[in-house]
Formats: sequence, structure tokens, C-alpha cells
Amino acid sequence: MRVVVVGAGYAGMSAANRLARKVPSAEITVINPRPDFVERVRLHQQIAGTGAAATPLASMLPAGVTSRVGTVDRIGDGAVVLDDGERIDFDHAILAVGSTALPMPGTVPVGTWEGAEQARGALAALPAGSTVTVVGGGPTGIETAAEVAGARPDVRVRLVGSSVAGSFSHGARQRVHASLRQLRVDVVDDDVTRVAEGSGRSDGVVRLRSGAAFPSDLTLWAIVAGIPDLAARSGLAVNAEGRAVVDEFLRSVTDERVFVVGDCAAVPGARLSCQSSAPQGAHAANNLARIVAGRRPEPYAVRYVGLGVSLGRKDAVVQFTRRDDTLRRAYIAGGTAGVVKEIASRGAKLGARTGIGG
Repeated sequence: MRVVVVGAGYAGMSAANRLARKVPSAEITVINPRPDFVERVRLHQQIAGTGAAATPLASMLPAGVTSRVGTVDRIGDGAVVLDDGERIDFDHAILAVGSTALPMPGTVPVGTWEGAEQARGALAALPAGSTVTVVGGGPTGIETAAEVAGARPDVRVRLVGSSVAGSFSHGARQRVHASLRQLRVDVVDDDVTRVAEGSGRSDGVVRLRSGAAFPSDLTLWAIVAGIPDLAARSGLAVNAEGRAVVDEFLRSVTDERVFVVGDCAAVPGARLSCQSSAPQGAHAANNLARIVAGRRPEPYAVRYVGLGVSLGRKDAVVQFTRRDDTLRRAYIAGGTAGVVKEIASRGAKLGARTGIGG
């Protein structure tokens, strides 16, 4: 059986490694634009120079799995076609291309590897007294602002968002704001409408919906919302957001040979996170193993336990949720939460590398 996995994030790696364990005879090929597995939950550390987010695929995959560096142009009719025209046939495919950022002109996206590397270089080049603006009030924006403020106390950091930490309960949200104040991060409750170029090479002016404006030497776009158009371009059914529509078994409703997992899959009740992607990848591999064995696949069920955000290297807030991702009142914060968040991040990588869990 020939299986092609498109994408080597949490979903793709979990699927490839789980399937290698479940079906040792399978010929598995992983195709990814770069030769590394990128921990998106550590990109804020990559930017600030406090940690590394990339690990070579060679150390993440077993010897029997082939990895290819390349970009897939389309998928369908039992084959994936790379942008150089090469065709790789499959019996089954697992589409796991994740999500991306659609940055406003004049900003640097921090939710992608390429953007994080660009931001890292730009931040390192900033002199003391500069201003860094982070756009986005979700976990990506909060973690980026906090990490930069902790690593570069000599620069001013602003976090702009209409609802900073709005996905947390009231108590947890207040705790996040308190930590940001302690880090001297200025929180601006507003939306950015434009980033105009300034007189220098990197400086600019951030304009807000309220009409206010302020200078910014480096503006980081911390909103992850875009979906690669590979599924749509390949003729697979997608929803209004561009996510591939799947059945209860995580198979494309257009082509049952193609499983779709992670951020690029329209799974009801799932949010963009490794807490969603890794279990979906593992479940797709389990279902493919069941199909190979002549058994019926099993429906996928969304299950959550919490929502965490790092606030520098020694602080965090972990919000507990119900299985359906609705919020509980309970949360933990401080050093203990920081340890829990780090354990969860390491566990996500371990699960992706081993295929265990999910």
C-alpha cells in the first residue's frame, strides 16, 4: 500500500508515524516544503532568540518512511503532482498542510517559519529604544509580545487586539493582562486598519480603527487565519474558509482515498491548535489501518482539556475546558502553569515523532 502524507506539521507527522507502527508494510512518503518539522508552539521563542522551533525530519521519522522536500501543486486521481511536474502515485493520501497567515502590508507574519525567521532577524537588528508592535490578541500574539518583552527589555512592546485573551475565562483573562503589564507590554484594545511605511527602512506608522496612530519600528502580524488553497485547487470540496469538507471518519467527501487532518480540515468543533491536529492525524492513521485490515473506520470525536498561553519563560496561564472546548472557571497560573505548558509542548512533539497518543 502506497501512502503519501502532504505536510509535516503535528497532524502529518502524527499520521505518518502512527501508520508506520500500525501498518509496517505500508510505503509511506512525507512531502514537505522544508526538511524540518516546525513546532509552531515555539515560534515565539524562535523570534526572540530564546529557543529553537525546527527539528530535522530525519530525526522525526523512522527509517522506513521516505521524506521529500517539495511543494505539492495538486492532489487527486490517485496521485500528487509536485510543482516541478513530478507525479507520485498513491493508494491513500493524508492531506495535512495546516494553516498560514495573511499579513497586512507593512507587517511580518509570525505564525509561519519563514515569517518567524524574518522577524527574528529584524528584531535582533533593532537598537535599544525601538518600538515593536504585535497585532493579534489571541495566544500567538500574547506569546509573541510577552517573549519579545522578556528577551528585549530595552525595546517598547505594544500588543494590539480588539479582545486580548478573549478566549479565556474572566479570571484567566485578567491574569494574562496582569502578566503583560508586569512585562511592560502596552495593551491597546483596538483593530489595526493600516501600517504605513515611515521614512526609514523598517519604521512605520500603525493606524487604528479609532483613528489613533503611533510609530512602530517593527510590526509583527500574529493572526493565523489563512488556509492553503491546495484542497480547493485540487477540486476537493471546501467550506467558506477554504477548509476541506470531511466525513465523520476524516475522509474528504469528494475522494474517500484522501484523509484531511489538522487546520486545513473542516472538522466541526475543532479549533486551530496542535491539540486538534495531532489527534486527528493519529485517528486518520488508525482508520487507514482499519480499512487495510478490512474493518470499518471509526468516527472522530473532538476532545479538549484546556487552553494555555506562555508569558515569557517563567510564567503562563492554563485555562481548563470541557471536552467540547467550552470554558471552565478553573485555571492555573505562574510557574506551575509554565511547567504544565512546557510539558504539553514537549508532549506534542513526542507524540508527533512517535505516533503515540492522540
